[in-house]
Amino acid sequence: MGSKERDIDISIITVTYKSWDTLRDLLNSIQQSICKDLNIEIIIVDNYAQDSEYLSVLKEFPNAIYIKNPKNSGFASGCNIGAKKAKGAYYLFLNPDTIATKEAVSKMYAYLKHHDNCGIVSCKQKKMDGTFEKIKRYFPRLSTIFGFFRVVNNNALERNTKETENFLYPEWVSGAVVFMSSSWFSKVNGWNEDYWMYYEDIELSKNIRDLGGEVVLLKDCFIIHKHGVSSRINIKTAAITKTEVLISKHVYLHNNFSRFYRFFLQSIVLFYNIFSKLIIAIVSLPFCFIPKARLQILLLFNIANYYISALQNGTWLSKRSVNYGKK
Repeated sequence: MGSKERDIDISIITVTYKSWDTLRDLLNSIQQSICKDLNIEIIIVDNYAQDSEYLSVLKEFPNAIYIKNPKNSGFASGCNIGAKKAKGAYYLFLNPDTIATKEAVSKMYAYLKHHDNCGIVSCKQKKMDGTFEKIKRYFPRLSTIFGFFRVVNNNALERNTKETENFLYPEWVSGAVVFMSSSWFSKVNGWNEDYWMYYEDIELSKNIRDLGGEVVLLKDCFIIHKHGVSSRINIKTAAITKTEVLISKHVYLHNNFSRFYRFFLQSIVLFYNIFSKLIIAIVSLPFCFIPKARLQILLLFNIANYYISALQNGTWLSKRSVNYGKK
């Protein structure tokens, strides 16, 4: 992550996994949303380099830089791989299941250009049904670690969130839309590859805040997000991704808390996961012919295997993490 020539204004980086149709929509939207006076590059990191579909995509978008990742090393790793090839002064990380809008890209870019202390800027995300994803997000801790706790503490959390008419300063923003300067990316050493998927965006935001940088969300613009299209293709994939959410929470707690408090949080999350997944799986067992019921049984199996492995190997990391076995 050393110094590079900055002949490119924006490097747009996307990590794809079997999501060529949605990726085409994203690439088309980028072409329509970037001002002609901006010099951009598009970097595609393929985390499933086992088919030839990329050839037709590159034929349609010949200026895109394609990187064939030999294995699915996860979202954080894929973003870092793309960033190593990037020449832009600014990096825009976009999920392949997003649709860029001209207003959002231009406003986020302008904000970064005029606010050097902004580590990350993002925007609202509009779902396919026309509603918007939540924008107030809080770091995991005792008061927020479960949905019930967040509801109880919601008023206090909202009071402590700085907000104006057009800007929100959440504790963290979704990794689906992350716009940052290359210098801030270097300051925080990029995305943390302890995470295979999920929570890497929370830690990235926290690392920026820990260095005194701002995390800002623009409320007056949005991108479209076809949430889950690329990560939940079938039951097996859904079980993997939902399991990784649970795993990544443990990784985050391990990375960001110490001693007794960390042990306490890890313990209550572990017991909650085992108890809740066991109850749901038992209830789902008579209905295992239904896909959603089978998913719950798979989740119990996956999380039980994870906890056994964590105990045996002394690490909270997912076996899919590129750092597994290195710490």
